[in-house]
Amino acid sequence: MKGGVGGEVAEAPAGPPPPLEWKFSQVFGERTAGEEVQEVDIISAIEFDKSGDHLATGDRGGRVVLFERTDTKEQVGSRRELERVDYPVSRHPEFRYKTEFQSHEPEFDYLKSLEIEEKINKIRWCQTANGAVFLLSTNDKTIKYWKVQEKKVKKISEMNIDPSKAAGNGSVASSSLCSSPKQCLANGGCGDKAYSSLSNDLSFLPEGIPSLRLPMVTSNETSLLARCRRVYAHAHDYHINSISNNSDGETFISADDLRINLWNLEISNQSFNIVDVKPANMEDLTEVITSAEFHPTHCNTLAYSSSKGSVRLIDLRQSALCDSHSKLFEEQEAPGSRSFFTEIIASISDIKFAKDGRYILSRDYMTLKLWDINMDSGPVSTFQVHEYLRPKLCDLYENDSIFDKFECCLSGDGSRVATGSYRCVEFPFSFVLHIISPPLHFSTNDYSHISNLFRVFGCAAGSTEATTLEASKNPMRRQVQTPSRPSRSLSSSLTRVVRRGADNASVDANGNSFDFTTKLLHLAWHPTENSIACAAANSLYMYYA
Repeated sequence: MKGGVGGEVAEAPAGPPPPLEWKFSQVFGERTAGEEVQEVDIISAIEFDKSGDHLATGDRGGRVVLFERTDTKEQVGSRRELERVDYPVSRHPEFRYKTEFQSHEPEFDYLKSLEIEEKINKIRWCQTANGAVFLLSTNDKTIKYWKVQEKKVKKISEMNIDPSKAAGNGSVASSSLCSSPKQCLANGGCGDKAYSSLSNDLSFLPEGIPSLRLPMVTSNETSLLARCRRVYAHAHDYHINSISNNSDGETFISADDLRINLWNLEISNQSFNIVDVKPANMEDLTEVITSAEFHPTHCNTLAYSSSKGSVRLIDLRQSALCDSHSKLFEEQEAPGSRSFFTEIIASISDIKFAKDGRYILSRDYMTLKLWDINMDSGPVSTFQVHEYLRPKLCDLYENDSIFDKFECCLSGDGSRVATGSYRCVEFPFSFVLHIISPPLHFSTNDYSHISNLFRVFGCAAGSTEATTLEASKNPMRRQVQTPSRPSRSLSSSLTRVVRRGADNASVDANGNSFDFTTKLLHLAWHPTENSIACAAANSLYMYYA
């Protein structure tokens, strides 16, 4: 618009980005129809490295599987040729299997008569060096520091004879010493018997060996070798729920239900306790630590969440034992809304810092909350993940599904967030499932079911994006785009509190049920691109937009 005599142009504020259209990229470990999933094959951890060129998964069998990106390596041409291209090169994200190794084995604590599972709880990538990749993996009690590097396979070549033809006790070394038709003895004579025996063992040619070739060591092939560099053990009395690398590249933290320890990567026999919430009397225990994360750029700042739904920010410069927090982020209960399940569903299962460290994303059982570290009065945005389950909390409590730990993630630019949910059970009749926006429509002859669901929300100012995707080869299948209701804001400021996702949610009137045993707990967002990796049982699905 032009305004005033000067005709100056006043630009209108940019609107929110349009919703992304997600497409299937790849799947690893896809199950066939009717195939039974082994417990040890279920994926329990997913993590991209900082570059996004490597992806690691851990499973309940204690194995770590590494994938590497391949589409970035296939770009040909010089830099000048690529600069001549006046349109963006659309690359389809593709990963390939790289290697796997056994990180943890089942153990038994004889002092406490306690079995320690081999399940991988968390994986974190460390800084790379000299072409090798480093990562931390942990189960309930023990953290391990791994180095994965390509090693050249050395082989002996240029032999006088083919070693595979050697028989008996004949050796490769002895073959290179025999270049005459008869073996000469020390007294000047020739041992025909000895020569005959050696010749039969090594099968020399009748005409002999024309020339003597010395053996050479060649290394044309390479293989990946995973080696455990450090083992950090015997520092946690309770189950480890989090590990997080520091931005200084030298230290990391590990957290269990009551304590957070600070480690140096090069020192495995000593750690420093920096947070301890254990009361003198365990009967006075009211909350536990559920997740902990280092700030992405400030090496002195970290955050941890609790079972009461609060997030605490602590500064390591304040004191050696950070019992007091620098900031507390929690949402006040609405009057009259308290029930038996209030504290259970308020427990935060995961927290993540945004890439710039300005925001913290937290996931409790029912919602995602986005917090501004400069505003501790309340969350910037609240996203309803599966509000339709609120009438079923009693059933969820009876089958322990209410204690499921869902993870969350943010996009690299911080404009979107994602988390997982449950799947819907199949029904052989026509209905519309009004639990997500947009709804899913089924035909009368459709006996298939919605698989594990995960949700993507736009968190930019004014965004109403709330997409529900299915962990399958067609993530947007049978979705009919319908206009969603505008979000309700409690304030007109840019840092308003927004609640989305619940307006279109309703309880199924036909008595439709949901499979709470099948859920999508683990997912990760690529650090620089709109690409998501998520785990559905033993299958790893990847999507891009």
